[in-house]
Amino acid sequence: MSVKSHSDRGALKNWLPEDQQFWESQGKPIARRNLIISVSALLLAFCVWMLFSAVAVNLNRVGFNFTVDQLFLLTALPSLSGALFRVPYSFVVPVLGGRLWTVLSTAVLIIPCVWLGFAVQDTTTPFSVFIIISLFCGLAGANFASSMGNISLFYPKSKQGAALGINGGLGNLGVSVMQLVAPLIITVPFFVGGVTLENGSQIWLANAAWIWVPLLAIATLAAWTGMNDIAGMRASLREQLPVLKQGHLWTMGMLYLATFGSFIGFSAGFAMLAKTQFPQVDIIRLAFFGPFLGALARSAGGFLSDKFGGVRVTAASFTLMTLFSALVFFTLPGSTAGSFIGFYLVFMGLFLAAGLGSGSTFQMIAVIFRQITLERMTKQGRTAEEAQHAAVTDTAAALGFISALGAVGGFFIPKAFGTSLTLTGSPVGAMKIFLIFYVVCLLVTWLLYGRRRTHKN
Repeated sequence: MSVKSHSDRGALKNWLPEDQQFWESQGKPIARRNLIISVSALLLAFCVWMLFSAVAVNLNRVGFNFTVDQLFLLTALPSLSGALFRVPYSFVVPVLGGRLWTVLSTAVLIIPCVWLGFAVQDTTTPFSVFIIISLFCGLAGANFASSMGNISLFYPKSKQGAALGINGGLGNLGVSVMQLVAPLIITVPFFVGGVTLENGSQIWLANAAWIWVPLLAIATLAAWTGMNDIAGMRASLREQLPVLKQGHLWTMGMLYLATFGSFIGFSAGFAMLAKTQFPQVDIIRLAFFGPFLGALARSAGGFLSDKFGGVRVTAASFTLMTLFSALVFFTLPGSTAGSFIGFYLVFMGLFLAAGLGSGSTFQMIAVIFRQITLERMTKQGRTAEEAQHAAVTDTAAALGFISALGAVGGFFIPKAFGTSLTLTGSPVGAMKIFLIFYVVCLLVTWLLYGRRRTHKN
């Protein structure tokens, strides 16, 4: 049986990824093409999502006068709106189709990039405007929910951990790419609007936002011309909502909040935190490495979970996160001057462990919800085709909704740092909360999933 494509929508008929012969002969190259375009669009979305983690550090340098708490808030707000919008984004792919939604959700990101480029050039721009732009940037973070749900439709069960790990991991790499590119591009008179600093040097802060505009346009065109929908995989919102009744949705949401939430939260707040603790260090040129490690680790987490089981990898991740969180206290300035090298290395370990856990928890979600749905549909006497359709729909919805829960960490972590610094002058209070949370998640992972064999995780 051959797969057919409707030329008007790029929709694929007879899509059977679980059929080994079909997968090897026809399915794999189509899935790979969609994955490549999806990764490219998602990487750029993460660049836009974390724009303020690089821009906020430089706002006061170019003439603004915002407080530390206000700057932390600007880095946190995109994650808040991203988390909120991930809820509708998680359900939209089966309604509109992955191809059309990738086009729309990528193209709209051009707006906050253009707006931010103009806003940073005018020091009379009020803080409220930056709040609106930062919330607008959050739409980029919501793309993750629809992107992961869409890619899960193209791959067989045995390949989903790796595919989702690549899509999520390389997509997450956009944080590192942005934090690497932004400090370099703002020193080049690429666009207009240079500002002379107190030391006599110039920076073009608008470049950090405008550089992504042509790349987003290219990704939008690539999605329109090169991606596909899968015929028969459409589902109404009503068909997807029952997944919210599953208890596993909320426990896995908590685990994903601890892993991905930590990755994106530390990505947003690390540069600002390091600047407050070690002002003598030019952290902006070093901040990219943590998200880089975390993104690569996410891909590795997916591969390792397919081989060794998602529960084992997730438990190992939480063990490392607990260890590194405890070590942070010994590196911060307090009774001693602190150690920047120790601080930096410990946070690199946190990024690595959080990224690893992000990949493994997503693999667990895909396996758990697929099996639960298949078992339920079998008990109801449904056909194999109906069971397969329901399993794919429920898994995609669960992946998207849980990703929304995870993104809340991107708001909570920078805001917790900012509040802790405002109230006590130290981030110790925030780190204590994170440490306790990681211990709880380690216990939940092992007690709820590690000792059970109901699901092959």
